[in-house]
Amino acid sequence: MEMEQIMQAVELCLTHAQVLNVFTRQFERKNVGISGGQIITVTSDMIQAQTYRDLTGQYLVPGLIDAHVHIESAMVTPSELSKALLLDGVTSIVADPHEIANVTGLQGMTYMLADAAQAQLGIYYMAPSTVPCTPMSHNGATLTAADLKPLYQHKQVIGLSEVMDYPAVAQQSPDMMQKLQDVLQQPGGHADGHGAGLTAEQLEVYRRAGITTDHECTTPAETLDRINAGMFVFLREGSVERDLENTIGVVTEANAARFAFCTDDKLINDVMREGSIDHCVRLAIKAGLNPGTAYTMASYNAAQAHHLDQLGAIAAGFQADLVVISDLAQVQVQAVLKAGRWLKPATTHPVAFTENTVHQHFQLADLKLPLASSICHVIGIKPNHIETAHLIRKVPVVAGAFTADTTQDILKIVVIERHRGLGCYGLGLVHGFNIKNGAVATTIAHDDHNLVAVGTDDIAINTAINHVTACGGGIAVAQADHVLSELPLPVAGLMSLAPYQQVAQALDDIAQAYQTICGGQQVTFNPFITLSFLTLPVIPTIKITDQGLYDFEQNRFISVVVH
Repeated sequence: MEMEQIMQAVELCLTHAQVLNVFTRQFERKNVGISGGQIITVTSDMIQAQTYRDLTGQYLVPGLIDAHVHIESAMVTPSELSKALLLDGVTSIVADPHEIANVTGLQGMTYMLADAAQAQLGIYYMAPSTVPCTPMSHNGATLTAADLKPLYQHKQVIGLSEVMDYPAVAQQSPDMMQKLQDVLQQPGGHADGHGAGLTAEQLEVYRRAGITTDHECTTPAETLDRINAGMFVFLREGSVERDLENTIGVVTEANAARFAFCTDDKLINDVMREGSIDHCVRLAIKAGLNPGTAYTMASYNAAQAHHLDQLGAIAAGFQADLVVISDLAQVQVQAVLKAGRWLKPATTHPVAFTENTVHQHFQLADLKLPLASSICHVIGIKPNHIETAHLIRKVPVVAGAFTADTTQDILKIVVIERHRGLGCYGLGLVHGFNIKNGAVATTIAHDDHNLVAVGTDDIAINTAINHVTACGGGIAVAQADHVLSELPLPVAGLMSLAPYQQVAQALDDIAQAYQTICGGQQVTFNPFITLSFLTLPVIPTIKITDQGLYDFEQNRFISVVVH
């Protein structure tokens, strides 16, 4: 009977590969038999098959999994992102669609599910937990526990996305508690955390509420706090949130089972240039991590954290999502199997999206920022991080109003409500963008996704604002009254309907335009994502919304002038 099982016929046999055993984190020379999209057998003996592929001298690892990502941050639709990620050996992602949900609510969720249905990539969604992200938000929709509960009937919706409203959990807000109760009652249901700035004691509040993961650690101490709280930790390396090299040193063979990788927010041109989870693996191995451990974190551990028990291992009964690698340290992908089929070029086109989501009536005169004093609160950006510094600076005041100071690099920033035409806007000051002559505006502004702009003069700022409004959303770089470069994002002001290669080129073009308004000086961080996170008040330490300057530490709005 045993001999019959070993010699049973399979559709495909991959022979002589060094196969990763994620249970021991070691590579072993094995043959892998596959049928019906599933791994049937892994053995050192010959397997009877219809087709063989000799992988002598190569490595076979489970398909890589991004444990937490916002597809919208790539600025392409799910089906377009699928085409790029599969080339890097990423075969599944766990996505949080709360960006589009904050603009269009359940309609946005429906769009993401529909477009993902045509993708070869395995796209799993977490129901957006915090729409809006705070009670004070002026976003485009509200999703209550009652709104979210029916989503769990969709097989691709597997949990509750990052819970970022800590006060709602700590105070046991009825709606938040109901959201957690609803998801935890689902088979395999679970909740992701968002513990930015939380203490060890506050993390315990999350764990008591049933929240089991976090991706917001930026230091070794924060990382250990999450491990000690019993959480799965997703080490993050995105376009701006480059935290992996700061935290990877905490991983040991003893605790590695609690770690996976995520990108969180990564632009499509950065995905094409440096990769996705494959880039995380490269960095981890470069930092000294055992390759078997790094690839296990990138696959099996992510699957386990999300209760995707069919994914992440090369063993009988697991889905045949496999990647052929020629160089472990460099993650050189030679071929990809998705559900037992070799990857082929996709010919899909994004699902149409026709609703205009930009509605505002801001005027040039609204950009005037009166100051009763020259001593002001200033947002200090931290390159390649989403938290900010709270600065106090003396700034120029001309005729009772702020004027840009390019010597100190202190510029005007404005956030404009764009969902319902409420007329709300907030003005503030920011340090670190290094713009010498011009402005940038975008409708990507976490998490409310209002319209945010920064620049040296009101004409340029207004030009950029008007242009992204006319496009139905997007990014624009302007000088004076003309636009240097643009990227229209008609899908909720967040994503393009163009092929991913075109969007990547457009992002490179606007990056070049940004360098122009910086006087040709080299930019060492992504200014567009950095700008988009200055509007997120649940991240330390000082931010700005359409209602003004917000102090995270004091949990309240403050004036620009220091009193």
